[in-house]
Amino acid sequence: MKTLALPLALMLIAGGPGRQTSTKSTPEVKPASTPVMGAFNDQELLQFTALEPIDTHTHIYESDPVFFAMLQKLHLHILDIIVVADNNTPERKDLSKESKDVFEVVRNSNGHAAACTTFDAYRFNQRDFVADAIRQLNQSFDEGAIAVKLWKNVGMEIKDAKGNYILPDDPSLEPIYKDIAARGKTLVTHVADPDTAWSPPNPTDPDFSYFADHPEWYMYKIPHSPSKETILLARDHVLEKNPDLRMVGAHFGSMEGDFSQVARHLDRYPNFAVDLASRIPYLMMQPRADMIAFITKYQDRLIYGTDDTLNPQDNVHQMVRRSESSYAREWRFLATDDTLDFRGHKVQGLALPEPVLRKLYHDNAVHWFPGILGSSH
Repeated sequence: MKTLALPLALMLIAGGPGRQTSTKSTPEVKPASTPVMGAFNDQELLQFTALEPIDTHTHIYESDPVFFAMLQKLHLHILDIIVVADNNTPERKDLSKESKDVFEVVRNSNGHAAACTTFDAYRFNQRDFVADAIRQLNQSFDEGAIAVKLWKNVGMEIKDAKGNYILPDDPSLEPIYKDIAARGKTLVTHVADPDTAWSPPNPTDPDFSYFADHPEWYMYKIPHSPSKETILLARDHVLEKNPDLRMVGAHFGSMEGDFSQVARHLDRYPNFAVDLASRIPYLMMQPRADMIAFITKYQDRLIYGTDDTLNPQDNVHQMVRRSESSYAREWRFLATDDTLDFRGHKVQGLALPEPVLRKLYHDNAVHWFPGILGSSH
């Protein structure tokens, strides 16, 4: 599958048996011919809510009635993911506090949220790290967590006692993976980052501003740091060594710059799927027909997500308006052949058929994240 030539890409940007399915029918998607933007109109909202959509990649740390009202309005369920982040994000540093916040969101969501827990990889060099991590994960599972997040600090930041970067396939992590698989939970992996993190500075690059604001992740300027290929290969080793472990690679498995690479991984690893979170613009970078073919072929392995975040200090009204507009914009791109005005350029929607949309927005989440809709479903 060809990738789009870089200059145009920069203009446009900034995929089984036994599957559970929903049975509601969705109203026919009507295409439009003029650029559209903003929140859902009435017809779009009817189409979207009929799918009982699931967003499998959010970070919601504040129980707020305004946010819960949005979930009700959109018939939306979410996976609320805990991340023990870097030192530049102090409000998300403490695992116990963040876990408390997320489980409170789940309890107050009226069945619209499920929890994805994690372990604190910053404790890697402590003597009882593995035993403590497994104990903490099992406690979270007993409280209802359905998945575990492995974040990019494994591979890009944390070092062992000898000063070597810890990679996802470090032998010390293997008992943790075995426990996750034995408990029937899903491992969500955000390992590595877009190619920009390993490329020379380029102000026209769509991800340039992120790495300018977060130099701790700009691996190009960090001596002796692992290559992206090394990190992803270590992730692949985990897949190979743990065929019974369900793994969902966040952000197209950090292979968003090359969809042929995504395809090869989905072909090679039946226990691997990817989410679309925060990477739909990369679909817009590619030839439309190629992306329709890609999504159609791997329709059972692609899962909708956004990476939406709500922290206690955030303005929830602004967050909800932004989120609703984002859900509507991405729906138009995936579900219609509307002409979208995206950052000053016109992009035509993919007009995916209803059965494919249902898998992206609902069925695949139910299959790859057992329990995401709670015990009542």
